This record gives sequence, C-alpha cells and structure tokens, in this order.
Amino acid sequence: MTQSNYYFRESCRMCDSSSLSKAISLTPTPPGNDFLTEEELGRNESVYPLDLYFCKMCHHVQLGHVVDPKILYQKNYSYVSATSTHFVEHLKRYTEDMVERFGLEAGNLVVDIGSNDGTCLRFFKEKGMDVVGVDPATEIAEKATKNGINTVADFFGYELALELRKKYGAAKYITSHNACAHIDNLFDVVSGVEHWLDKDGIFVLEVGYFVDVYNNTWFDTIYHEHVDYHTVAPFEKLFAKVGMEVISVQRISPQGGSIRVMTQKIGGKFQRDDSVNKLIALESKLGLNKVETLREFDSNIRAVSEELQKLVHSLKNKGYSIAGFGAPTKATTLMAHFGIDENILDFIVDDNPLKQGLYTPITHIPILSANELYKRKPDYVLILAWNFAKPIMKMHIKYSKEIGKFILPMPEPRVVNEE
Repeated sequence: MTQSNYYFRESCRMCDSSSLSKAISLTPTPPGNDFLTEEELGRNESVYPLDLYFCKMCHHVQLGHVVDPKILYQKNYSYVSATSTHFVEHLKRYTEDMVERFGLEAGNLVVDIGSNDGTCLRFFKEKGMDVVGVDPATEIAEKATKNGINTVADFFGYELALELRKKYGAAKYITSHNACAHIDNLFDVVSGVEHWLDKDGIFVLEVGYFVDVYNNTWFDTIYHEHVDYHTVAPFEKLFAKVGMEVISVQRISPQGGSIRVMTQKIGGKFQRDDSVNKLIALESKLGLNKVETLREFDSNIRAVSEELQKLVHSLKNKGYSIAGFGAPTKATTLMAHFGIDENILDFIVDDNPLKQGLYTPITHIPILSANELYKRKPDYVLILAWNFAKPIMKMHIKYSKEIGKFILPMPEPRVVNEE
C-alpha cells in the first residue's frame, strides 16, 4: 500500500464539512477490478483501507480513503453494460420512460456521464437524437466510438464541460447510471452538468440507494470504486450549491436497490413532486441521519459473515466442491471480508469475455466461461453477483436440475431449494 496511490479525504463530498466520523471498517482490499493475467500472478498487489465515514452536517456516507482513479478505471476496468442482458433491458425501458416524461425529441443532444460501452446512448440514438458519451475507461470508450457512439475518453468535470458545450452545443438531457458513486469531486461534476445543460434541460442520475444497502446488509457494494453511498437528503444541498433542484426521485432495482434522481436548473419548467420529501422522511425514520445507526450496521455485517463462513466450510468439510458465479467488483469486498478464498472456491465463471482467463486479486482464483459449470460440474455454485441471482439461476436452470445447487450469500446466506 503506497501513499502516492491514494489519499485520505478530510472533507465531505456533498457539503465540504470537515465533521466526518468513522462508522464502518471493512477488510482492506485491492481495487475490485484488479484482475491478473497468468503472467502477472507473481507481482505485488496493493491493498487499500476500506472505511466508511459519516458526515455530521449533511449525513452523507462516504469512503475516507480515495484510490487514484487512474488505477481504478484506466488500467483494468472491465465492466461492460452490454454483458448484462438484465441491465440492457433496464436501459431500454429507461430510455422509453424518460423520452416520454420529458418530451425529448429527435435532434436533441443527449449526454451520458460514465457511458461505458454506449448501450444507453444507443437507445437514444435510435430515436434520432444526437449523443455524446464521456467515460474515463480508455479501451471501452474507444470501442464505443468505433461502434458508432461518440465517446470522449476522459473524467467529466467543469473544465471538460466548458470544452464540450463549445464543441457540441447545449445538452437537452444529461444522464448518468451508477457513475456518481464513483466520483470523488461531485461538486465539480454537477457544476459541469449545470453549465452544459440547456436552460430547460434535465439531468437524471441513477445511483445505489444506501437505504437498501442498510436494510439488506448489502455491505459488498462498498468498495474503492464506490466512494459515495447516497441518500436523497444530501443531494438537495449539493444541487442547490450550483443553482439546481431535485424535482423527483424514484426507487428502482436494476443492480440491487437504486434511486433515479431527476433534477433541473432552479425555476425550470417541471414541477417538484412529493417523492423527494417522502424518501427524506424514510431516511430519517431509519436513523440514517445518525452515526450510531451505521455502527449497528457494522455488527449486522459480522453476523452475515459468520453465517456464510459456517455454511461454506460445512460443505467443504463434507467433501463438496464449490464454484463462484460472477466476478463483479463487489465480489472482491465480499470475498475479502468473508474469508472466501481459493480454499473455498475452485473456480469462478463470468459471462464477461474481458474477465475470462484472468485471476481474482489476492486469491488468484481462475475466471472461466459459464460453460465450465457443465464440464467441471461443481456440487454448489456461490452466486457472487447476487444482484443478478434470478436471471443467472433462470439461465442456468439446467445446472440446478441436473448437477448441483446455488448458494445465495446475501442478505441471508442460504442454499436455494435445499431439500
């Protein structure tokens, strides 16, 4: 762990207060996407602190230690939207809903911050809209551009927004899916959004909702790529600082529990609805405005860890073989904090071809094609990508009928259809 690769942030990302209190400490881990090739297996691997801090002023929950984004996103970042059919369907429905709700038309400029492989923008482009993506993952951005989705390979912020507005004009609609949890300087991002937006433009972001993380003990969504853990109340203060307002919030579930936050410039043409205040009231009722609540959450995490370890060690002691399904970023946190290593999992399968043939960080478990489930026939499969458990089990119903059983690690570890 080298200090030059990370730093400790001493002020809140939402309100800039220095009143931060440590609430949860997880096992230090490497970057979740720091997969290794076979040739790299002998190299040194850095791990970084994974501690959550609570802002006493605006109640925002956030990582204290920030790993250099170039390490996280411009080296081995391999998440590709199109490899998840479930998420692709979500983006298609999202496009239909937003075009109808906000009256978007052919010729409007639509921007996606954290556009990944351009899957979302492709649906807007099919409706005749001009599209521009912004994403720092160089290889993925270049591939998106080659596939017809103009993508700028860079980190989005105010200075880049100045440049891109001059080049492309004002944006009628800016969107962002699960990117705002990854950004250390959120004020710079929303300042850029406000500048690039047309006077009647809309900015809609989707992020994981900490209410669902808390209610379901989804602690494995805490990893270095996610520096923020969002609730609605702090967003109001953040957007107000740049002359914008939250007009509506929807709870959605494309990747576990999330929220869709809709914003505009203050005084814009759309009316604010009661969804905003309702969710703020819910957050207060759950006690997410108190650091003590998060410390209770920490003890719940330990309880889930003990349950899962008891289950998998019992199976291994009986001679059963176990594989993993999915190598998402969150799996690195889950495996590190729960002690799931190469002594538990024989291999992991993943549908993302960019990950196949690689090895997990630290534990060095091989990542293979899902076809290997039917060749190697493990007795059990631990679904590490638990937020896609239903489509995974549906797609591989042949495995559960003819070969073995699935294990769900979250929120309560259990064997599916155990007799």
